[in-house]
Amino acid sequence: VEWTDFERATIQDIFSKMDYEVVGPAALSRCLIVYPWTQRYFGSFGNLYNAAAIMGNPNVAKHGTIILHGLDRGVKNMDNIKETYAELSVLHSEKLHVDPDNFKLISDCLTVVVAAQFGKAFTGEVQAAFQKFMAVVVSALGRQYH
Repeated sequence: VEWTDFERATIQDIFSKMDYEVVGPAALSRCLIVYPWTQRYFGSFGNLYNAAAIMGNPNVAKHGTIILHGLDRGVKNMDNIKETYAELSVLHSEKLHVDPDNFKLISDCLTVVVAAQFGKAFTGEVQAAFQKFMAVVVSALGRQYH
């Protein structure tokens, strides 16, 4: 993947300003609410009965934060994203049996949450850079499935 200077700077800027403990849980909660079939991978998380339960679930919050820290690895390794996520791809594919389409769903939910947090600063150009980064990560995570 070729990254422009603008894309690199934008991705690094977004992640440097992001509160992982807020954005991660919000994105995962949104994913579990909007796409309820994704809940099947989180059976050990306890009560996911409704939106309030999901948003108040400490296991959801914790995993949402873990997801963002995982994305941070990609930010720090933008020139080697496939290798950065090779192990996670195997884990999600072979051990957890996660449908790879779910990576795109969480990516979309994260984009919505980031857009809401950044407001007018999340311009079309910024969104394009962010979604390009997320698409590369989603592709890398789904690599083991191909």
